[in-house]
Amino acid sequence: MTVPDTDPGSILAFRDRQIAVELVAAALLHLDLFTWLSERGGGTATDICEHYGFAERPVDVLLTLCRAYQYLEIDAEGVNRVTTKTSEHLTVGSPWYLGPYYQPMKGSPFVLDYLEVLKTGKPANWRSDDEGADWHESMLDETFAREFTSLMDCRGLAFGQKLAREIEPIISNHHRILDVGGGSGVYAQAIVTANSHLTGVVLEQAPVDQIARKIISERGLSEKIQVVEGDMFNDHWPVDCDIHLLSNVLHDWDFPEIKRIIARSAESIPAGGLLVIHQAFLNDDKNGPIEVAEYSTLLMHMTQGRCYSRAELDPILREAGFQANGSGDTFASRGYLTAMRCS
Repeated sequence: MTVPDTDPGSILAFRDRQIAVELVAAALLHLDLFTWLSERGGGTATDICEHYGFAERPVDVLLTLCRAYQYLEIDAEGVNRVTTKTSEHLTVGSPWYLGPYYQPMKGSPFVLDYLEVLKTGKPANWRSDDEGADWHESMLDETFAREFTSLMDCRGLAFGQKLAREIEPIISNHHRILDVGGGSGVYAQAIVTANSHLTGVVLEQAPVDQIARKIISERGLSEKIQVVEGDMFNDHWPVDCDIHLLSNVLHDWDFPEIKRIIARSAESIPAGGLLVIHQAFLNDDKNGPIEVAEYSTLLMHMTQGRCYSRAELDPILREAGFQANGSGDTFASRGYLTAMRCS
């Protein structure tokens, strides 16, 4: 396996941003958020949550998206204010108000989904299916799990090779990698293949563990990579791994679950062990990049998480006994953060 010559970011962005506009439409047509903020001179995330009766996580995603689009600006006190563009085009009463242009979207299933997610803080049903389950529940179904794991595997074939190349200098003295919630194990496969001294373990719940075993076997890596069935929140993690990989895992969860996952890592990795977090990161000011803010809306809709900045994760790492010691970008607006387990 090799790294592609071109960055697939623009291709993936079309998929990742697919329902971002519906969140803007919900704010514009159902909430009249921009008019409300304009009339009161701005508001914090807490003000918005209290006024509309909304949950914190989806409001954070909405405000991040609006700042990335330059519809809002935030000051040092956390007050979000409308920009001139927003005042002219997204507030009722302006002669240039564009709300009617969005009006046909008002009853869109995804727009209505977002309103419910904003109210409850819970993910919507997969693909807005009234009879379906959310993504977390759907992954317990074998047919759905196989389809979704395949979807993530094709993306990971490129991402994994790039990540393996980027972290190669810092894992030369390590021996065994634990790919937590690793799906098909595609990231462990890439890293182990690029670093012949490493072996790996993929920790996954049923039925994904069986899917991972089959894929790993088909790629001729069964002697190098083991699959352990388990729930990362409730079951024991292997204790013989000195690298833990969380690739596209934390963004599926909110802060309480993120703290639990990182604490589980700290409990089972030896002192000097390396934690690698790989995903799409917001910048520390949480006003972009646009592609990541858009992707965060998709995650907010389908999972219990969103995209995070490295600055948001750093205090959680320190509390668990890790010291962040490196970061970098890969491609397609993704990157990594590494942290060492302190003695």
